[in-house]
Amino acid sequence: MESTRQTSTTPINKSAIVTGASRGIGRAIALRLASDGIKVAVNYCADAAKAAEVVHAIEARGGEAVAIKADVSNSEDVSRLFFDVQERLGGLDIVVHNAGIMPLAPIAPENIDIFDRTVQANLRGAFLILGQAAKHLRGGGRIVAISTSVIAKSFPGYGPYIAAKAGVEGLVRVLANELRGAGITVNAVAPGPVATELFVDGKSAEQIAQLSKGAPLERLAEPEDIARVVSFLASHEGGWINAQVVRANGGFA
Repeated sequence: MESTRQTSTTPINKSAIVTGASRGIGRAIALRLASDGIKVAVNYCADAAKAAEVVHAIEARGGEAVAIKADVSNSEDVSRLFFDVQERLGGLDIVVHNAGIMPLAPIAPENIDIFDRTVQANLRGAFLILGQAAKHLRGGGRIVAISTSVIAKSFPGYGPYIAAKAGVEGLVRVLANELRGAGITVNAVAPGPVATELFVDGKSAEQIAQLSKGAPLERLAEPEDIARVVSFLASHEGGWINAQVVRANGGFA
């Protein structure tokens, strides 16, 4: 179902989708947008209980949220996600694409399955979410994709992840041009190391300590650090930033 576009000056009760919002950076973004007065669809793929916790946290603070299950790499799921959000929240103004995976593997023939799985989740998922956002957002809308600052580091083992996220940044720039005249901005936020389950998984304590010292600020980011940047890009004040990748990384890269 395609929404009728409205001009950015039309007063509306704003609604947002945050993919992968049941934990980590996505959770922090959902909570922040809700605190900004935006109705939030908390997308998740597997953990319904965690998604429900995010909804309850938003409602406890006086906000409005719904949890909607969808696999972002599945085209039918993504179509249904956008239809359900508009039916339940009454239109759509902001899409934040955060869902993704980060398996580590060297570039080697025996790791092609990991490469395929990473591209499927991170790049195909972005293509589907951004494509539906382009169809359904009202005028004055905001699209923000989460990338990564590790692209600039080229660490061994990050080949599949970097390849997929570099593709996401390319999609952001192209879509911004394809939406010329629609009044919709398209940007990416590229965090450095963030203290989340996704970041910690598969890393030794030594690796985590080393990465935490990588930025001049000498700490890992908290999910709320990234959520604040997304909040700005999703706001009226962020309306002149378009087709950009914001390196929210404390100087990491």
